Amino acid sequence: MNHIRKTAFGYSTQCNIKCDHCVAAEDDYHPVKMALPRARAIIDEMAAANVKAISFTAGEPLIFLNDILSLVRLCKKHGIYSRVVSNGFWAKTPEQADKIIPELKISGLSQLRLSYSRWHQAHINRENILNAAVSCQKFGLDYFISFVTDFSNADDTFEQFLKDNRLKYFPEPLLYFGRAKKFNRSHVFTDYPPHLCDMNPLLTPELDMYACCDAGSCFDKTDFFFLGNLKNYTINELFEKYEQHPLFGLIKTIGLSNIASSIGLNASEIVKYRKCELCEKLFNSPENLKALETAVKSDLGFLRR
Repeated sequence: MNHIRKTAFGYSTQCNIKCDHCVAAEDDYHPVKMALPRARAIIDEMAAANVKAISFTAGEPLIFLNDILSLVRLCKKHGIYSRVVSNGFWAKTPEQADKIIPELKISGLSQLRLSYSRWHQAHINRENILNAAVSCQKFGLDYFISFVTDFSNADDTFEQFLKDNRLKYFPEPLLYFGRAKKFNRSHVFTDYPPHLCDMNPLLTPELDMYACCDAGSCFDKTDFFFLGNLKNYTINELFEKYEQHPLFGLIKTIGLSNIASSIGLNASEIVKYRKCELCEKLFNSPENLKALETAVKSDLGFLRR
């Protein structure tokens, strides 16, 4: 497979709000942060390893506005596409938004991703999201709103707000990891979905790298997605481990549903799972993982519809 190298870059896990659904933190977590010189050196190394896109995420990146601006400028210097994921706390008024957005634009930011949900908006007024999005339109900065939802009726008014203001958004499924593990969930019954996944790698402030930026660091029974730490590997070596892993390739090409079927899960069981939950059932189970590792050495890698 040909790969475009891209990664989620966890500069810090610190956040200014505490959302009940946060996948990035447990209730008892202790915030950590990279040193800025180390982060800059890593981006230099990523550029040398042909990384083409970096998304600054994890905690709330714009708590450290000046640091992020410095890292975005470095991405621009290397020709790396850059994105910042933010909850929009800094956009309380149109005037405040109009101060921050031009700084991001001039520094070379490629895209702003605004996080929005009924859990975020318990802490931050939804007008912040509107102010930030309108400012992006005004100054020509590409943006979209990540609307995190459990697809219940409780989210309808939140989605209608986005529609009423003609904002660019995409629904994103709630992940039942981190603080959201305690949530009750209903089974999903729909057509048999392939559940393919791009699996963008994640680099944490502790310099650990995981093959998946969603729930990959939460697979505590197998550490299936853990690639290694930059203290022991180079960026290029970690990406090579990611790119050469046969099961990672199958997640991207044949999808989780077909992988699940190959080890004997009934179709009636598979359709009950959301994508990340099915991934956890397959790869955070030592028994299932062993079966898959055995199967991939046979003809599973050639499975096609």
